[in-house]
Amino acid sequence: MEQIKSVIFDWGGVLIDDPVPALMRYCAEALAVPKEDYIKAHRKFAVDFQEGKISEDTFWARLCGELGVPKPKASSLWGQAFKAAYRPKADMFSLARSLCENGCKIALLSNTEIPAMQCFYQQKYDIFDVVVFSCVEGIKKPERKIYELALEKLGAKPSQSVFIDDRRDCINGAKEVGLNTILFKSFDQVKNELSRLSVKID
Repeated sequence: MEQIKSVIFDWGGVLIDDPVPALMRYCAEALAVPKEDYIKAHRKFAVDFQEGKISEDTFWARLCGELGVPKPKASSLWGQAFKAAYRPKADMFSLARSLCENGCKIALLSNTEIPAMQCFYQQKYDIFDVVVFSCVEGIKKPERKIYELALEKLGAKPSQSVFIDDRRDCINGAKEVGLNTILFKSFDQVKNELSRLSVKID
């Protein structure tokens, strides 16, 4: 096995608690609609929003048109919702920092929207060599091209890299590119699997 030189982390569900349940609840309450109705409408327009093909304003115009309710007055309801839902996993960030300090390149690869990406940059994290967001690239996991793009930005070979995600479809997409993969379940499990790949962790 080749030496692992880079580790690519998913964001929501790996480095932070999965924000989706809180996002759905927050937005449904803000629009004063049942959560189930909100989720159904959200799914119709979520992909274009995540791939940066429509602005947040257009997203709300279409979604609220679907629901028959007024557009939110907030300048960025999604940004507000994301900040309310943002719960970093301290142990996973510590792990990422340890890997960085031991010479691994660290990347973030996330399917997310522009307001959420802006929230990420506001945190001023200093451990990431590369960040790849679907809303910037116009493609999302598990499409092959987005993994290849992350590897290209890292200057890394798939066989020398590990991808960590909590979604099996995204893991399967990474495997097709030749990446080593870890399906996230817990901090201890990830740490043990990295150790099995001979990745040095303090």
